[in-house]
Amino acid sequence: MTPEARKLLDKAGRALHAAQALIDSGDIDFAAGRVYYAMFYTAEALLREKGLRFGKHTAVHAAYGQNFAKTGLLDPKFHHWLLSAFDKRIVADYEIEFGPVLEDVREMMEQAQDFLRAATQFLTVEG
Repeated sequence: MTPEARKLLDKAGRALHAAQALIDSGDIDFAAGRVYYAMFYTAEALLREKGLRFGKHTAVHAAYGQNFAKTGLLDPKFHHWLLSAFDKRIVADYEIEFGPVLEDVREMMEQAQDFLRAATQFLTVEG
């Protein structure tokens, strides 16, 4: 695994830790954002390992789907979870009255943890 991919996976782990702290303090909408970023950093780590780098979130989403979900290198559910988390982050960041509920963010946390574990295992075996 490249040092850059390792740093992104570490950053994903820190984002999950921050999300848990935000949940514990009752800041559910901000926690949703950190959980999404954990998934985003995980996807970036996988892409960087292939020498791919992108400047936009949608480009990362598409490239991840193309290189990992469609090829079957990793379970396509991770791509679905990444896209779903992005949508929830947008609502959490920009909506005033309605945001994600605690159960949604907890489910996102579990998904992000699963994605991070799978990516780490993949990069450890492949790298």
